[in-house]
Amino acid sequence: MKRLFLLFLTLTLLLSACKTSNEPKKTADGKIKIEYWHVNAETQGGKTVKQLVDDFNKQSKDVYVVAKYNPEMYKGLMQNLQSEAAGGRTPDVVQVGWSFKNYFKDNFPYTSPSKVIKESAPNDKDFISQNFEPKMLKIAQDDKGEQIGLPYSISSPVLFINKDIFKKAGLEGKTPKTWEDVKEYSEIIKKKTNKYGVFIQEPADSWAQQAMVDSNGSHIVKDNKAAFANKEGYEVYKYMQDMVKNKTALHMNDEQGQQNFVNGNVGMLFTTVAKQTHIGKNASFDVTSTEMPGWKGKEKKTPAGGAMLAITAKTKEEQKASWEFMKYLYKVENVSAWTKGTGYVPPTKNVIDNPKGLQEYLKKNEMIKPAIRQMTNVVPWASFPDATGLESEQKLLDMRDRILSDDAPVEKTMKETQDSINLEIENNK
Repeated sequence: MKRLFLLFLTLTLLLSACKTSNEPKKTADGKIKIEYWHVNAETQGGKTVKQLVDDFNKQSKDVYVVAKYNPEMYKGLMQNLQSEAAGGRTPDVVQVGWSFKNYFKDNFPYTSPSKVIKESAPNDKDFISQNFEPKMLKIAQDDKGEQIGLPYSISSPVLFINKDIFKKAGLEGKTPKTWEDVKEYSEIIKKKTNKYGVFIQEPADSWAQQAMVDSNGSHIVKDNKAAFANKEGYEVYKYMQDMVKNKTALHMNDEQGQQNFVNGNVGMLFTTVAKQTHIGKNASFDVTSTEMPGWKGKEKKTPAGGAMLAITAKTKEEQKASWEFMKYLYKVENVSAWTKGTGYVPPTKNVIDNPKGLQEYLKKNEMIKPAIRQMTNVVPWASFPDATGLESEQKLLDMRDRILSDDAPVEKTMKETQDSINLEIENNK
C-alpha cells in the first residue's frame, strides 16, 4: 500500500509540475513570491525568522518571501509537506531536520543548491566552498556526496543549570559531568528544596534520548535498522522512568517542561543549545550551561541537531529566487543574528571570530560555549531509511510516552517497538 501511495504521490507531483512549470507565483507588484517553511516557535528563534524575512523583503527588488511556521518540529513539517505534495503543492525553501534527511531525499522532489547555482546563479559558483567547511557540508549530503541542501541550524544538547536552586541545595560550585551525577544532584535538590531535579526535553523527536543511548554504547539506528532494544538502551529508559516515578525528574509536554525550568521550578534542563537565548532573556534566576553529561567510563557522543535548508521550488524562477533568499541568510551578519536569536552554532566559516559576526557576542555570552566545545564529539542524528521515517519516529515517541507516562515495562516495550519498526523497514524494501 505504501508503495502504491508513493507512486501516486510521484505521479501527482509530476502532473502538477507539468501544469505549473511556467507559472511562478508572483506578488501584485511583480516580485517572485516564495514560501519558506520553518519550525522556529517564539521560544526557539521565531522572532529572528520574522526579522530576517522582513529585512530580506525590504531590500529585495525581485523576490518576496512568506514564512510559515510548522508546529511539532521537523516531524510536523514533514507531515505537512507530505500533505501539500499529495495535492500537487510545495513550498520553495524548507528546513529539513537531520533525522529526516533520508526520508526527505527519497520521498520529495528537490533541487540541489549546487544545481540551482550552476543553472541560475553562475556568479555564485564558489559560494558553497568559500562559506562551508567540507565536514559541515557532509552532513547535508546523500551517500553519493551530492548536496541535498545546506546546513543551517547546527546544535548540540547542553545542560542548563539553575544556580540559585543549586545554592539552596548545597550544590553551589558543582557541575554534573555524568548522568550518574545528574541523578545524585536531582535527589539532593528534591530533598533540600522540594523542586524537580531535571527535565529532559520531550518534543516531537527523540534527539535527547539518542544522545543518552548512543553515549551509553548503544544505537537508535544501526545498519539501517532500529537497534536500541539492548542492555544499554534499557538502562537509559529505565533511568528516566525511575526518576519520573520518584519525582526527581519532571515529565510533561516539552513546552510546559521548559517553561517550568524558566519559572524556577526545576534545577537542570537537558535540551538544545538553541534554547539559550530564550532562557537567558526570560529566567529570573542565575543560569548557566555546561556540556551534555556522559555515562561514567563511556565515550560521550553528541548527535548534531538542527536542520538544513533545501530547495523544493518547482520553476526555474522560483528556484533562483529561493537561492537568493538562502544566500541572504548565509551572510555573516545574518548568520550572526540567527545565532544570537536562537543559540544555534554557526554553520558557516568566518563568523565566530568576525567583527561583523559573533566576536563581541561570545565575549558576553557564555551559555553557547559548551555547545561549541563539544562539536568535536558530534555524530549524525539517527535517520531511519526512506519511506519509514515518519512512522518510525512516531513509534519512538509512543514508546517514550508509554514508558514515562504509563509506567510500561521498559524491556518489553522497547523490544516490541524495535521489532515493529524493523518489520516495517523490511516490508518497505
